[in-house]
Amino acid sequence: MAIGTLPVATRARLPWRARLSELFDRERILGPLFITPAMILILLLVAYPFGMALYFSLSNAFIGRPSHFIGIANFVRLWDSDAFRQTFQNAFVFTSVAVAFKLVLGISLALLLNEQLWFKRLIRGAVLLPWVIPTALSTLGWWWMFNSLYSVVNWTGIALGIFDPPGPNWLGQKYYAMTAVIIVNIWRGLPFFAITILAGLVAIPKELYEAAQSDGAGPWARFWYVTLPMLKPVLAVVVLFSTIFTFSDFNIVYVLTRGGPINSTHLLRTLSRMVGLDSGRLGEGAAISLYLFPLLVFVVWVQLRYVRKQAY
Repeated sequence: MAIGTLPVATRARLPWRARLSELFDRERILGPLFITPAMILILLLVAYPFGMALYFSLSNAFIGRPSHFIGIANFVRLWDSDAFRQTFQNAFVFTSVAVAFKLVLGISLALLLNEQLWFKRLIRGAVLLPWVIPTALSTLGWWWMFNSLYSVVNWTGIALGIFDPPGPNWLGQKYYAMTAVIIVNIWRGLPFFAITILAGLVAIPKELYEAAQSDGAGPWARFWYVTLPMLKPVLAVVVLFSTIFTFSDFNIVYVLTRGGPINSTHLLRTLSRMVGLDSGRLGEGAAISLYLFPLLVFVVWVQLRYVRKQAY
């Protein structure tokens, strides 16, 4: 009797499972179902904070006080601030110098890693360490190295005869402090350039080098006329991402100098935190942070146009 009822129960379940399977096979249902968690995360972690920053920037919001709408007065008032104008200039100097050095050193390091080396895999893994280590922890190590009392950099420079005792105050003098934060940013971002460019180098067909060599091209000519043109799309993408990351840097400057001395190393994000949270002026702090948005949009637009031009 039980054997006879098994097909009946099976027939009762099969249509429900079949309908469910058919329902999930539909692209109109499965697509929104899979994308919903990502959209929720974007709304909570990106859209909501951006909306709050936009609201604060258009008001005279202050911690512990009701806010009122004042339009773009915060944005206009910022240009009367010497600290903001200095920070705006610092952002461009910091980004342009750091990205330029990372590009040149990244290409050089990628070319070196592409050669036949002993322990090549171990070396490639070690190159990634500055990128993998948490930024705050690694920057604390650099803070100790640049410290005016215990500076390993000064000790080495004095021992080699490069510096006169007691050596420069790296984090207490204007130009030395900017140099220090740029060096740390280059050290941290160089692996991203090197490994990504290395992937582009590996993908270049060796037949192109053989043809160029048979035509009498030397190492420099092969690099200039074969390697560099083939790497242009990869370089455009790497420079785009690095420019975005460098413009919006926060941890390195905050840990090393906190924007000092006398605002000489402030970036937009560090100044935004100081004004918005430390001073309590949420409206001005949000306005400073939103200055990053049109800058990054412009950078992305220029780079995407270049990438599209290279693709065609």
